[in-house]
Amino acid sequence: MFLPIRDDNPHTLTPYVNYGLIIACAAAFLWQLSLGEGGDAAVATFGLTPGQLFGTVTPEMGSPTVPAILTVFTSMFLHGGWMHFLGNMLYLWIFGDNIEASLGHKRYLVFYLVCGIAAALAQCLSAPTSDVPMIGASGAIAGVLGAYLVLHPRSNIKVFVFMIIITTINVPAFIVLGLWFGGQLLSSAAADPSAPGVAFMAHIGGFVAGAVLVFLFKQRGVRVLSPPQSKAFAVERRPYRRGSVPDAGGRTTRGPWS
Repeated sequence: MFLPIRDDNPHTLTPYVNYGLIIACAAAFLWQLSLGEGGDAAVATFGLTPGQLFGTVTPEMGSPTVPAILTVFTSMFLHGGWMHFLGNMLYLWIFGDNIEASLGHKRYLVFYLVCGIAAALAQCLSAPTSDVPMIGASGAIAGVLGAYLVLHPRSNIKVFVFMIIITTINVPAFIVLGLWFGGQLLSSAAADPSAPGVAFMAHIGGFVAGAVLVFLFKQRGVRVLSPPQSKAFAVERRPYRRGSVPDAGGRTTRGPWS
């Protein structure tokens, strides 16, 4: 089991749009929490319900509604709980900045939203009569992951490994993202898209859309299949010498019992 924590690609510009998306999702999630028991009603109102989008399901009488087409966008900023929210924001934080650098600020925002739309349609088409509302930034973020796989497949992702020991190791992006995408495919084969749960088809649709659309959105001169910036499978080791004490200047001095 592993948890990605950062990649080895350097920052080439300040990812204002990526920061803005994270802040917007955080603000929406805090708003959901502030509603208490009313949070479920907010999900029903602003989440994307496939049946309402295609006109096969009508909202309950007296319940607040927004146009179904708008919920394609509003649903991208809502989340179903802390783990859902934190997991999505972690992946957006790690992978979004480099995609924004490759596309530019404005193109990245459009790309993100288009991938979210593609993800929503993929889920809706898999269960067009479902009355279960879908929420989360996962589909749009999956598009970011698909773009990252195309542009930086050999970049290394530093991950926490939780097995016999706990350590960090550099794992190539094509392995990390390949395992993630493979997991979505396997899970979708066993899941009922019309039942409550994870919207696996949204993840798959967003990922494929991102991998394809990045060729249209990337700036001229941005290369695909870029090389890594660090050594793959390098394990972090903390150097330690018995009896060595670093002084204030960062040098190492011998102790009296060394």
